[in-house]
Amino acid sequence: MEGKIAKLILHKDNQVIALNKPVGVLVQSGERKAKEQDKSLHQLAEIYCKHPVGLVHRLDRPASGVCIFAKNKKSLAYLNQQMQERTIEKKYWAVVPKGEIEVEGTLIHYLKRNGKTKKAELSNEEAPGFKKAELNYKTIGEIDNYRLLEIELITGRFHQIRAQLAAIGFPIKGDVKYGARRGNKDRSIHLHSRSISFQHPTNQQKIHIEAELPKDSIWEAFGNMNKD
Repeated sequence: MEGKIAKLILHKDNQVIALNKPVGVLVQSGERKAKEQDKSLHQLAEIYCKHPVGLVHRLDRPASGVCIFAKNKKSLAYLNQQMQERTIEKKYWAVVPKGEIEVEGTLIHYLKRNGKTKKAELSNEEAPGFKKAELNYKTIGEIDNYRLLEIELITGRFHQIRAQLAAIGFPIKGDVKYGARRGNKDRSIHLHSRSISFQHPTNQQKIHIEAELPKDSIWEAFGNMNKD
């Protein structure tokens, strides 16, 4: 099993480990004795490291891409501080339908999590229980019926990218929960955590980690387009 996990590793040192989360894998699960195929990314990281690791951030189950874990409490605290101060840079790629949209821009809404529907509710104005959700996006590719957006989160809210893009009429491909016309066969959505940059907990050097795209025809088409 460690060989399978090793293929997911994007970066490792004595403080941090980063994995490329496959579609359909939970980042964190309460089932400590889950079957091999049901183990969370957190569990896989701990199996590989042979000791507990700390979760720094999450990705939605149907999404994919880079996710980092801290190997000790001091590193976790240091990385959590960067998350709170918003100095960790995370970029996502999202495939959406073609249509009338500015080439680049900023989206600002107010968001809250609905515990019953397990969806994000959005408001265009401040309201009780809603928190500000902000992101920057730019178009970096187009093929056939689809557009590729690169997204930089300013805030980190529940289902933020999915909900905000849906709110302006551009649901992510495969994301039927937020209005896509049809789902993907593997129940994935075309949302990928493409890269993350942060300050290393001990030597303070800038670490940049990039995750390869999932293997499907749409991602491969965009991946080939963006090779310079």
